[in-house]
Amino acid sequence: MKLVLLGSNGQVGAALARAMPAAWQLAALTRADTDLATPGAAAAAIRAHRPDVVINAAAWTAVDRAEAEPEAARRINAEAVAEIAAATGEGVLIHYSTDYVFDGTHAAPYTEADTPRPLNVYGATKLAGEAAAAIAPRHYILRTSSVHASGHGNFATTMLRLAAKRDSLRVVADQLGAPTSAALIAEVTLTALRHVVQGRPPDPGLYHLAARGETSWHGYARYVLGLARDLGHPLRCDPAAVAPILAADYPQPARRPANSRLAVEKLEAALGLTLPPWQEGVRETVTATLALERAA
Repeated sequence: MKLVLLGSNGQVGAALARAMPAAWQLAALTRADTDLATPGAAAAAIRAHRPDVVINAAAWTAVDRAEAEPEAARRINAEAVAEIAAATGEGVLIHYSTDYVFDGTHAAPYTEADTPRPLNVYGATKLAGEAAAAIAPRHYILRTSSVHASGHGNFATTMLRLAAKRDSLRVVADQLGAPTSAALIAEVTLTALRHVVQGRPPDPGLYHLAARGETSWHGYARYVLGLARDLGHPLRCDPAAVAPILAADYPQPARRPANSRLAVEKLEAALGLTLPPWQEGVRETVTATLALERAA
């Protein structure tokens, strides 16, 4: 099986490249190879490689910057995706989206049947990208949440960096979601592809892919710092010194949904798996991040 992976040096892309079976022929393309900001670049790369599967792990993920640069975000998150879907043709397209397509007003986790209402430019462009990806007949759109991985910038690694410099931190406590590791996203993606190879593909369409459980950013931060402390990593900020605040007390250019929880039962049923709790992936990311720091 021949695959093209776009965005291979991002969190999800790098995890996919590491986990890819050696027997599969992978063309792992970085932004330097194929820049989605350039019209036609991704489509040209796909046509050149003629893959059976295209995985689009490239995206504009700077949520606040998107408010100031909406056209740039739309170009990468929507317009380029339409080109990718058209170039994929009858092949399989896997495309990743976000919990930020929702407005967060639901009391329960969001299902794939719930109506998206994004609060910010980033969410709106990712929602447009979902519609664009659906042009490909054999598409799998995987919405995920609060992605993290060692060796990359994300909430977990940021908390570790700040806690090494500050005596206390203030973190939003009224926004809920489930941190999801890039490794888990890669593992589930490859499970889906194995189903395809074995001739029992899941139905094309939209699926939620997130770790199970929920936490606030505040709870997430305390958990990260507690793990670091238990692993003997020196911190200036103790987990108890992470103070809860309201989102209204921490104004940002882009509004965030109060509820980013995603219901994952549809994906679990389609692939015959049970997704792990969010703590499991965070533990792996923190452990790997601290190991990298010790080795540096």
